[in-house]
This record gives sequence, C-alpha cells and structure tokens, in this order.
Amino acid sequence: MIQLRSALFNIVFYVNLALFLVLGSGFYFTPRKWSIRALQVWARSSLFWLRVIAGVRYEVRGAERIPQGACLVAGKHQSFWETFAILPLLDDPAMVLKKELTYIPFFGWFIYKFRMIPVERSAGTQALRALIDAAEKAVAMGRQVVIMPEGTRRAPDDPPDYKPGAAALYGKLAVPCIPFALNSGLFWPRRKFIRRPGTIVISFLDPIPPGLNRKAFQSRLETEIETEARTLVAEGRSRL
Repeated sequence: MIQLRSALFNIVFYVNLALFLVLGSGFYFTPRKWSIRALQVWARSSLFWLRVIAGVRYEVRGAERIPQGACLVAGKHQSFWETFAILPLLDDPAMVLKKELTYIPFFGWFIYKFRMIPVERSAGTQALRALIDAAEKAVAMGRQVVIMPEGTRRAPDDPPDYKPGAAALYGKLAVPCIPFALNSGLFWPRRKFIRRPGTIVISFLDPIPPGLNRKAFQSRLETEIETEARTLVAEGRSRL
C-alpha cells in the first residue's frame, strides 16, 4: 500500500509542478513578489497532496523566531521536501541552489524570475564571491536568504559535512542567522520514491546574532542543528 500511495503521489507531484510551470507561465511577467506568492501557493498545494495521498503531515516548531525582514536561514538538508516546504514559511525567500537547475526549461526561467541564488559549485572561490554578492542584494531587499550548509542531501544517520558557504554569508551579511533542523529524511528518503506516512517536523532554533567570528559561528551552527536534528530523528523513528 505504501508503494502504491507513494507512486501516486509522485505522479501528482510532478504533474502539479508541470501545470504550475506551464499554466502559470504568466507569472513570469508579473511583479516578482506576486510570482513568489504563486510559488508559495504551489508549495502549499504540494504539501496538501503529500498529506492526502501519502499520509505525510508536517509540524513547524519555532516559527515565531523567523523575522519578517532580512536574515540568513541555514539548516539541515535530508530530502527534497524542505526545498519547497520552507517556501510558505518565509515572507520572501531567496534560496541558494545549484546552478544546474537553471538549465531546465521553464523551471530555470522561474529561478531567475524569483531572483533565487544559483551557485556553480565547481567554480570554487569565484562561486563563493558570486554567492555573497547575490545574497547581499537579497538582504538589501529585505529578503530571507536560505542555504543548506551541507550543500547536498544527507541521510538522517550520515555524519555532518558542513561547507564554508553559510559561514561566509554570515560574516558578510551582518544579519541574524536562523538555524533549523528536521527529520524529513525518515519520511521522504533521498533518491527513493517511497513516501512513508508520518509527521515531518521542522524546528527553527534561536537566532544567532551577527558579530561572531567565522569559527565560532560555524561551531555553534553545526552543534545546534545537529543536536536538534538527532532529537527530531529519534522522535520520528519512535512514531514510525
């Protein structure tokens, strides 16, 4: 039954995405903020279908810690779920994502329309400079810059592998950083089509104020995210 429900959800999810990209192509010509609102509607609809078809719900903890204005949001990356589920939780998100996604027709065009932040990870220091420049522009617009510090999805039990991007942004943007942890990998495993019924929890932690040196920030960010993630994974497993 789980396999059938998972397969059905995956079909509906990608059809829903295709309909947004094609039928919603008019949002490419509207003001950017209108287009962001349309994107958030799509994300909510995907969460709706995930709950109705696959039985996967979600719970948000600590949402009151997210400011309306500019900040850096950095968190755990276990599945594809958080890349869209976080969108409705923020007022004006600017997601850091891999540049290869911009090459996809329609999808890539909207990435530029939304003014997300594509990064060519193979470009080294040049990519880091471009990341900082784009993030500074987003913060100047009062947006929330979202980055997954590990850069790629990791299974719930994988050891952490934090890259320097989040710390570099923190040092340059002079805004608070809101860490988040989650247990999405238990219910939406990476590189698998299975969607396990249950409740994904995403937890926003206390803001890290600007002003720490890079090493202190990196240590605090990783410690707080990993500690909370372990708690959430254990909690999620107890309910499977």
